Amino acid sequence: MQLKPSSYLVKLGWTKFFIAIGNLVLTAINPHHPSPHMPPKKSVSIVIPNYNGVALLGKYLPHTFAAVESAGVACEVIVVDDCSTDGSVEWLRARYPEVTLLVNSANLGFSITCNRGIKAAKNELVLLLNTDVALEKDYFNRLWRYFEPEDTFGVMGRIMNPEGKIEDAARLLSFSGMKFKATRFFYCEDKTKMTPTAYLSGANALVRREMLLKLGGFDEIYSPFYCEDVDLSFRAWRMGWKCYYEHEAVCEHEVSKTIRSNSSKDRLMAIVYRNKFILHAIHLDGIRLALWYCQLFLIEVVLRIVVGKFWILTALGGFFAKKKGILESRKSLKKILGEQGQNQSLRTVKKKFFDPVYSWRINRI
Repeated sequence: MQLKPSSYLVKLGWTKFFIAIGNLVLTAINPHHPSPHMPPKKSVSIVIPNYNGVALLGKYLPHTFAAVESAGVACEVIVVDDCSTDGSVEWLRARYPEVTLLVNSANLGFSITCNRGIKAAKNELVLLLNTDVALEKDYFNRLWRYFEPEDTFGVMGRIMNPEGKIEDAARLLSFSGMKFKATRFFYCEDKTKMTPTAYLSGANALVRREMLLKLGGFDEIYSPFYCEDVDLSFRAWRMGWKCYYEHEAVCEHEVSKTIRSNSSKDRLMAIVYRNKFILHAIHLDGIRLALWYCQLFLIEVVLRIVVGKFWILTALGGFFAKKKGILESRKSLKKILGEQGQNQSLRTVKKKFFDPVYSWRINRI
């Protein structure tokens, strides 16, 4: 039986009808008005650490401001300069007076520099953004839906390299013996799903400021760089919060441009592995931690010495030099987990949130 228009309105309900019409009118007048099908937007603070990146700022800041304009939200851009010597500070003051500029008196490294910007941020969300990242104009508009659930810590988009290949996507959490790994990239074919990722890249992560501050920002034990974003996300997961990946939010990244241009290969590898060791020492407990130390010496260290990768000894020495800091980080983590009423291990996180992903229609990268 075909309903007459008046019968249809009665069946629908006059109240719902006028609410729907009102939303359509408000959306027409103000495109940023949230409709029933559009998750509410949030204010954003963009924190950009910079070290000798004046050329990158000139190339990529326009993309950042274009994305902000497209999002149509209250936004502030904070650049924290890590004692650059290439004129970055003077260039920013002359070209972008609207940017909040903080300047370190010494070169302090990525995590300390980011934390200074995080503490200065005033808005609901913080976008942690590298100087060498170009956001697509609709980057933010793809991400608002992830912040409707109250337990969302943050979300990152797809990272493409200049050659048009995927450089970073969602990461599966897995284990190899006692060692945890987050090196398997994937994305889900079902665009309605909210895809978990083992960690959010520090190059383009959009996170809740309140949660970020509760975690204390990045753990500065990882200075000058590497693994601080992995550790931050692991702490969030263990707090019962979630990290997501959105494949349709896209940015381009000249990966590790600044780090590689300022570090020798051996120094870089020593820092990378020292920080990997620190990450495990903080997030493993009990017998698993003891067994990991065995795996560390027999596989990570001895085998590399045999093949002539002697930088592993520098990494190991650096790791043991951080023993006091590791104990402090473990104590701090235990404290905030207790305050949150959480005590889940990374293996629990893997079983609960990542093992089910294997039943999805996913593409491995």
